[in-house]
Amino acid sequence: MAEAPRIPTVVVDDVHVSYTVHGGGAGHGPEGRGAAGALARLLGGRRPVPAGRRVHAVRGVSFVAYQGEAIGLIGSNGSGKSTLLKAVAGLQPVERGRIHTRGQPALLGVNAALMNDLTGERNVILGGLAMGMSRAEIRERYDDIVEFSGVNEKEDAISRPLRTYSSGMAARLRFSLAAARSHDVLLIDEALATGDARFQRRSRRRIDELRAEAGTVFLVSHAHATLRETCGRALWLEAGTLRMDGPAEEVVAAYEAFTSGGA
Repeated sequence: MAEAPRIPTVVVDDVHVSYTVHGGGAGHGPEGRGAAGALARLLGGRRPVPAGRRVHAVRGVSFVAYQGEAIGLIGSNGSGKSTLLKAVAGLQPVERGRIHTRGQPALLGVNAALMNDLTGERNVILGGLAMGMSRAEIRERYDDIVEFSGVNEKEDAISRPLRTYSSGMAARLRFSLAAARSHDVLLIDEALATGDARFQRRSRRRIDELRAEAGTVFLVSHAHATLRETCGRALWLEAGTLRMDGPAEEVVAAYEAFTSGGA
């Protein structure tokens, strides 16, 4: 019996991404920002704008992702992993090449952006609306979202402003919101590094459920055990180039050999 055809969800075709990093204290405008910029404006003078440094963050990367895959992204700091995720999500312009996606990819923490001065409860409601959920859906899923995040285990934290949360609590609430609905493509950047072992187990189970619902999950993590346990496939980026694409176990092993000086 013939296998069912694999359905592509993300096609990345020879993609290059570059951006400019401006150094020093000057802003992007002709007069800069801060005290020096204010003084220049007051005196009617103008300060030169630094040319900035051009960073070629992603260099000719190509791959195809399919329905039901969980794909880990691995590589050194500054290798282009987060930049590539932003490009797939449509949040980072592509200089050359093309990216095709099925549906609108959801980048964890952006589609469900949280606001520091609002309570956790209000953030759940507004974050759900931002992801396209109806008020009825939010009411139906509210208790599950809060319970999954575990934030209420600390003195009814869901009723407190988000600015009182630890970074880990806020990250868990973002993940719980993003995982409350199905996505064609869900992009997760280091979110599973937060929380205790119980939360990480729940998160991995939820990723498995999202894959079973015909979704595709991308996961950036420096925790190699998480990638091995969660992902069937991995992409290794180094200096913006795709160095290896294959089974997660093999890619992680090759990367570990590289970083330990064995390659």
